[in-house]
Amino acid sequence: MINKISRRIYLALIAIFMYAPIITLIVLSFNKSKSRAKWGGFTLKWYAGLFENETIMAALRNTLLIATLSAVIATVIGTAACIAINAMKKKGRTIWMGVTNIPMLNAEIVTGISLMLIFIVLGIKFGFMTILIAHITFNIPYVILSVMPRMKTLNPSTFEAALDLGASHSYAFFKVVLPDIFPGVVSGFLMAFTMSIDDFVITHFTKGAGVDTLSTKIYSEVRKGIKPEMYALSAIIFVTILILLILVNKTPKKDVAK
Repeated sequence: MINKISRRIYLALIAIFMYAPIITLIVLSFNKSKSRAKWGGFTLKWYAGLFENETIMAALRNTLLIATLSAVIATVIGTAACIAINAMKKKGRTIWMGVTNIPMLNAEIVTGISLMLIFIVLGIKFGFMTILIAHITFNIPYVILSVMPRMKTLNPSTFEAALDLGASHSYAFFKVVLPDIFPGVVSGFLMAFTMSIDDFVITHFTKGAGVDTLSTKIYSEVRKGIKPEMYALSAIIFVTILILLILVNKTPKKDVAK
């Protein structure tokens, strides 16, 4: 009985430490006063001001566009890489999976500076495209590591059977292989999308003048003081993600017996 109560208290404390800052942020987004230490009454003016603030909206558009494009492209490249790695012999597969893990273990600042130096050497002008290329680069390993476990569960005989029945390689892939690895592909896409939205260090080293994402915009405003509109934006993003998670988990599963 005591152990059961202790476990519940322990889980409750973890939940409080995880979500208390987010709840505080949401409360502050409705605070009429700009001071975080004083409650000035309930207001929605920060939400109204958010959509009127062009710099924040531009940063949000850049963030969502870069995250979506980099996640889609990284998912395609990463899935293709998984297929190629899975077709290798055991030694080659081990080597390439080790290479894939290096960017995951590497410090982001090293990756950011390395990509910055590559762009300088190649003479690429810093801007939207350099951020996009950088995000694709660091997203690919996350996709590979999400899709590869699903690739290992595939039965190669089904793909070969489809070829024997006259299907082309591309048709057999889309009709036989892709449906089996699709959960891993979706997981890799969501991981890449999340990492792209969340990234600051690599974006900071590869962005050009006049191009901002939410992370770099917030960083530039820390010295002047974060605007309450940022609290409103963060609250909207959190609630949106929460609703999506609820909808995904509440989606009725197909009855495999039928």
